[in-house]
Amino acid sequence: MQYDPIKRSLGRVFNATPGFRVLFYRLLNLLLLRSWYIRRELKKWASLQGSQASILDAGSGFGQYSWSMSRLGAGYRILGVDVKEEQVADCNWFFETLGKGDRVTFKTADLTIFDEPESYDLILSVDVMEHIEEDRKVFHNFFSSMAPGGMLLISTPSDKGGSDAHEHGEEGISGFIDEHVRDGYNMDDIREKLEEAGFSEVDCRYSYGKPGHISWLLSMKFPITMLNKSKLFFVLLPFYYLVFWPLAAVLNRMDISMQHKEGTGLIVKAHKPMQK
Repeated sequence: MQYDPIKRSLGRVFNATPGFRVLFYRLLNLLLLRSWYIRRELKKWASLQGSQASILDAGSGFGQYSWSMSRLGAGYRILGVDVKEEQVADCNWFFETLGKGDRVTFKTADLTIFDEPESYDLILSVDVMEHIEEDRKVFHNFFSSMAPGGMLLISTPSDKGGSDAHEHGEEGISGFIDEHVRDGYNMDDIREKLEEAGFSEVDCRYSYGKPGHISWLLSMKFPITMLNKSKLFFVLLPFYYLVFWPLAAVLNRMDISMQHKEGTGLIVKAHKPMQK
């Protein structure tokens, strides 16, 4: 399944103007259940943080979470890092055009190397760690780069089927979403790795329970599958979502209001202890 090419195609369409890009971000926030979880946790964090903060968006992608965080506080300075130079350039252009280039910037970086000691009050990593084999290095770099008392917030697939992977071969794991190096994280495994890196108060919770999984099928898997079969489905896509998005939204609301015994996603929060 070719998921990234579809994302790139949609990104090019909505990158035509800053207004279209904002619309793209808003649509992603509406459609993606992980965005519902992440934005809820970001609002909780911001309510306790105060007016000033330094934030690292680790694996910033299209920049939608950097955009959301920039709207939480005028005193928040955000650095987004990603391995894809094209996306980094697009994000810098967009935020400079918005007039936010002085406090929201992007650069190309490898998270297995990136280390800026005690620089960030919040580090956000959304759907990144499942792509990185040397995750222990990254967690140690996150800990080093975080200011004492800072928080790490991660969204990643769980080992309950979050990657929707079904084929294992010499080139790795493949399925609906390619380029994953692991099927997903076991809750105890990611907690152990974060504690080994030095983090405390590690809180792991399942996301994408039964309601969220159905919503994901309706809002993501089925449309992407159809787009892979024919680009003509782009024309029908708005009508598809007019029919199915209201149901997906209800299912998303149900999912974030529940405590799940199992789920195909994980929301992980961890803190760096204050220095004694």
